Parts: sequence; structure tokens; C-alpha cells
Amino acid sequence: MKLGMIGLGRMGANMAQRLMRGDHEVVGFDPEPAARKRFEDNGAKSAASLATFVAALPAPRTLWLMVPAGKPTDTTLDALLPLLASGDTVVDGGNSFYKDSMRRAKHFAKHGIAYLDCGTSGGVWGLDEGYSLMIGGDEAAIERLRPVFEALAPAKDRGWARVGAAGAGHFTKMVHNGIEYGMMQAYAEGFSILRQKVEFELDLPLIAEIWRHGSVVRSWLLDLSADALAKNPEMSGIAPYVEDSGEGRWTVDEAIELNVPAPVITQSLIERLRSRDKDSFADKLLSAMRNEFGGHPIKRE
Repeated sequence: MKLGMIGLGRMGANMAQRLMRGDHEVVGFDPEPAARKRFEDNGAKSAASLATFVAALPAPRTLWLMVPAGKPTDTTLDALLPLLASGDTVVDGGNSFYKDSMRRAKHFAKHGIAYLDCGTSGGVWGLDEGYSLMIGGDEAAIERLRPVFEALAPAKDRGWARVGAAGAGHFTKMVHNGIEYGMMQAYAEGFSILRQKVEFELDLPLIAEIWRHGSVVRSWLLDLSADALAKNPEMSGIAPYVEDSGEGRWTVDEAIELNVPAPVITQSLIERLRSRDKDSFADKLLSAMRNEFGGHPIKRE
């Protein structure tokens, strides 16, 4: 099958490479010339404009987007729609908000174009390990692209599936990432407790390696933690600042809307926000309050 990949950042380029390993032909497009050159250096073909990109694909066309969520995705789709025809299929493999995906699917359906939302997990390891694919949208369109999903997944019969109607794929990926926040926070806190027990002189890389085998807390995230600790046991040179890409916030918002208690995911998001406050007014005020009511000492800057 010949298909197009829009967005040739690391993950998009890696997905294209995995597809080509599965005997699919991929044409790439990215507005950045450097990204197109890297793509071509790996033996793939790219186009310098959306128009030439679409023209290079046989009808009915299949186009896979790996574009940042929100406005960049909408801008790309707005430019793309006039170039497409009834019978084409667009797959959004990025981390779009599920309600945006529902809106886009309805809009594209008016033009006879299938719009699939595919929550994609696997990161930089997906090229060799395969990607976890959570797909929402029309069943017939998904079935047509079965060879593509099978090539990207860890195996033909596992790691991918249609999870529901339009929006369900990105909704599932949103919750997946919320769970990821909580798991990451638990590992980080646990290893921090171990590190603070200085009298035991605990070897954190060793403990991580022990836990990787047979333990009930073993996971791929633990594997990655063990690797990070082995490379840099003291986390030297790393600022205590943690970004979030939005899915955790969306998960918490959805939990509130659905009246579902999600304290672990919520608190893990709060901790990420807290990590960015280098001059916490709230903490200063807390210290001042303790001094006011109890005469507790204030630590001066």
C-alpha cells in the first residue's frame, strides 16, 4: 500500500520507516526542509508542498498525520481538505483532543472522506518494538487500512484495535496518558524515598534492576527508569521541571465532568505544575502563616 505521512518529526519519521519495513511505500511531507532531508536520507521520498504530496498518492488516498494537537492540526487539515476527494482517508495519529476529532470526523464525512482518530503510544521505541494503536472511526475504513495498522503494531494480532466511534481513539489515548502520569509519579516518589534513606546507602540502579524481574511493579516505565538511573544515578544536570503535553489535564477535566474520582492522576498533574514554580508565593505565604500563629521560624533566602 502507498500512503502519505504528514509530519516528519522523530515519531512520524520512525512510523514511516516501520511501514516501509512492512513493504508499504510512504511519501512524506513536512514544512521544514531539514525534516524532509532527514527523511530522504533514510531512503524515503518526500514532497516540498501539500499539493505535490497529495498528487503523488494514488486514489483513494490514505494520509497519516503526526502533527501537534490543536491549531497546527486544524491549519494542516484546512489546507489539505481542498486537495482531497471522496473516498480518501485521513488518520490523525497525534494527541488531539477527542472532541476536536469528533468535530473533524463529522466535517470530513460531509465530503465523503473518512477521518480516523488513532491514539498512538510507543514513543521513540516504536520503530523497533511497534506502536500501541487505539483507533476511533468508521469500521469499514479501519478494515481497509488493516495492513497499515498491522505493520505499525507490535504484531498483526495484538497492540491495536478499533475502540469505538469517531473520537473514541483519542479519548482512550487521553486516559492512557493520564494513567501514565500517575505511574510515573509513583515511581519517582518511590525512588526519592529510597534515595533519602541515606544510612542504607541504597543502590537505586540495582534496585530498579531487581524490580524489573518478577516484581508486581515491573513495567516498561520501570525499564526506562532503570535505564535512566544506570546512566545518571544522581540525575545530575537535570532541572526539577516537568512539562505536560495536555492529556493529563484533559483526563482530569473529563473525570470531573463524569463525576469520577481520580485523585492519583489529578495529584500527579498538580505535582508537574508545582515543579515549575521556582519562586513559590504560596510556599512563602505558608511559612509566613506558621510564623504568625505559632512563632515558627522562617527560613530566609
